[in-house]
Amino acid sequence: MAGRGRNKRQKKSSGAARFLLAIFLILLLAAGGAAWLVFFPFGPNQETFVELAPGSSTVRIGQQLQAAGVVRSQFGFDLMRVWKRGTLRAGEYRFDHPAPVTEVYARIARGDVFTRTVTIPEGATIFDIAARLEEAGLGAKGIFLDAAANQTALVTDLDPKATSLEGYLFPDTYHFARSASPALICATMVRRFRAVATQLGLKQNVHEVVTLASLVERETAVDAERPLVASVFENRLAKNMPLMTDPSVIYGLEVEGRWQGAIHQSDLSHDTVYNTYLHPGLPPGPVANPGVPSLKAAMDPASTDYLYFVAAGANPQGRSLFASTLEEHNRNVAGYRSAEKKAGGR
Repeated sequence: MAGRGRNKRQKKSSGAARFLLAIFLILLLAAGGAAWLVFFPFGPNQETFVELAPGSSTVRIGQQLQAAGVVRSQFGFDLMRVWKRGTLRAGEYRFDHPAPVTEVYARIARGDVFTRTVTIPEGATIFDIAARLEEAGLGAKGIFLDAAANQTALVTDLDPKATSLEGYLFPDTYHFARSASPALICATMVRRFRAVATQLGLKQNVHEVVTLASLVERETAVDAERPLVASVFENRLAKNMPLMTDPSVIYGLEVEGRWQGAIHQSDLSHDTVYNTYLHPGLPPGPVANPGVPSLKAAMDPASTDYLYFVAAGANPQGRSLFASTLEEHNRNVAGYRSAEKKAGGR
């Protein structure tokens, strides 16, 4: 009888051990499967984009990633969410190589959204900006130009006279999603301008200041000369002398689609509202988008009696030549032409 009891206990113990072993093996397989889903790289070898809408659930995100071939299974992504309990960020994501779910999850948690970078230099016009945006894959030039012309309400409080956003698309480096609309791009650049204007204390005579700053921006790239250039324009305005500045003439040609890349004598007599050889005073609006140094110069020009200058950009010596009299200016022009010939002869 005692022997039979021992056999029963042994059988029970053996059965329990087998059950525990089975459970252990199942857990081991499950852990292995989870590790395979989470830690082993998977995904596309070519560029793949996934747009995650705001408010998407973890389940929905996992489904999108699986459908796009970014993760092996949505359950692996779900496991990471349960483990990490982080906040996932909406936006468009770019995947171009196999990666473990840990990497995919980390990118979405930190908001590593795909953007296109575009740098707008100081002095760029809306035409230049439109070309750069198109080159960056952010829409056709014509569509942006239409937006820049039709969204003047963005600056009405600053410049009721504005006929476009020229002058108010602040030059900077921007990062836009591929889906960014021209309206959003314009609003972002104007917002940046407003921030800078606030920092500079630009509140009064915004139209005149930005228009003058755009001329200064286009006439010299030398920061130290900008207040001097601004003083020349201010002095000429005070004496009712025409500004006779080539950048405004060029801008008028651009508006009409006539600009060929070089200014000719005939262009100076071509009548546009921006031709400051033919029309006195400032042009009707900005002819470019100025940066901070030019805005500062327009707000506070140097105190000089200069009425003329040979622009630095046209001078082989790399600096502008200023003059108070026409005779002095003519000597500067002659010196510039002589230096130009010498530079061309080398």
